[in-house]
Amino acid sequence: MSHDRRSALRTALSARVRISHPTLGERVYHTRDISDSGIFVVVEDDTWPDIGDQVEVQVQGLPGEAPILGMKVVRLTPEGFGLEFLNL
Repeated sequence: MSHDRRSALRTALSARVRISHPTLGERVYHTRDISDSGIFVVVEDDTWPDIGDQVEVQVQGLPGEAPILGMKVVRLTPEGFGLEFLNL
């Protein structure tokens, strides 16, 4: 039996994302994986949002401008943080 509480299958995905936070401002990070319910963001500096914080996320480097999605911080680890999609 797995102790993993996440029910959505995760797929490895390394993408650049711009995250806008009300007090931390805008930063560009890389994702580690994506699922139907959210993404995991790898953090290489000391700037971290808190669990429950809402952010706006936009994928960077696409041919056209990607939509800006509302997400919420739901998990923190030593490697980064998990974000859950809002309003899906």
